[in-house]
Amino acid sequence: MPTNFQWKASSISGNKKPENDDAWLIFSAGMNGSSTLPPSGKFTNENKDIIFAVSDGMGGGNAGHLASNLILSNLSNIIPSTFKAAAQGFRPDYLEQLEIAIEKTHIAINNAGKSNPKHKGMGATLTLAWFTPENLYLAHVGDSRFYLHRNGKTAQLSEDHSFIWKKLHRQEISEYQYRNHPRKAALYQAIGGAHRTVKPQIAAIPYQQGDQFIICSDGIIDGVWEKHIHAAFLNNHSTPESIHNNLIARAIENDGSDDTTLIALSIT
Repeated sequence: MPTNFQWKASSISGNKKPENDDAWLIFSAGMNGSSTLPPSGKFTNENKDIIFAVSDGMGGGNAGHLASNLILSNLSNIIPSTFKAAAQGFRPDYLEQLEIAIEKTHIAINNAGKSNPKHKGMGATLTLAWFTPENLYLAHVGDSRFYLHRNGKTAQLSEDHSFIWKKLHRQEISEYQYRNHPRKAALYQAIGGAHRTVKPQIAAIPYQQGDQFIICSDGIIDGVWEKHIHAAFLNNHSTPESIHNNLIARAIENDGSDDTTLIALSIT
């Protein structure tokens, strides 16, 4: 049966930064290629898949901005090739295809960094959710985040690629200690960043009617606590727009120094 999606997305520059290094992208993909979708809307995946992605760039000058946008542009070109393979009679493995796509993008970002001394070391995070009729496929690198709210419970499905987050996840430190740790933004995985290799978190996750999700950059996490994310799902009548507006406003009011990017979406 076709699934109905509804979403709301935006990105706001940090108040201490000259340029927004975050980027987001929503697009549909099928046999006839990909189509970019607007910041808010509705979609039924009867004939095409839908993909949501957030990337947070890093690097001096405008390198972070270039990296995040280049990553999303590359992926929107690479992912439709999966459907071309299917049209030729192959049965593509979505998890394998995502690993290949990220590896290609990783190489492209590193090459772009090498080609211009001003962009040396450019890189970015990526959190991407690819909804097919059968499954949600998650591809994640870095510390942007992906949350699921289902049956009154909220869970972070992505894993921050930082050693300090691992300590938080193992309950060795509190959320307060994590938020104030000077090394919490130090990542051991990124796309590009002059890293020789990239090892993304790749997962297949069943989804169902009534599921709600957010994909966000760390600008959201800097301004809200886990309890605020859970409360936004519970208190805003299940609409992506109200969840989005609540979390964006709270994050910017409480911090706002970093770029703040959020996609809220629901399945009906």
